[in-house]
Amino acid sequence: MLKQLTVIITHEEDGYVSLCPDFDIASQGDTIEDARENLREALELFFENASSEEIQTRLHEEVYVTRMEVAVG
Repeated sequence: MLKQLTVIITHEEDGYVSLCPDFDIASQGDTIEDARENLREALELFFENASSEEIQTRLHEEVYVTRMEVAVG
């Protein structure tokens, strides 16, 4: 079964950090693609090993990603 999940990838000094806020699982990589694939592996390992109860407990069914303007300085 395939499931669409939210993924956020940000650039850090030494590479990229990937986050799935749906389950609060993160990974990293030297490139965007590495970070994405490493997160896919982490998520697949989570789903292979977690109980259905743990999956339900960690699941954030509503995740909103947006940008906002704030005063700085």
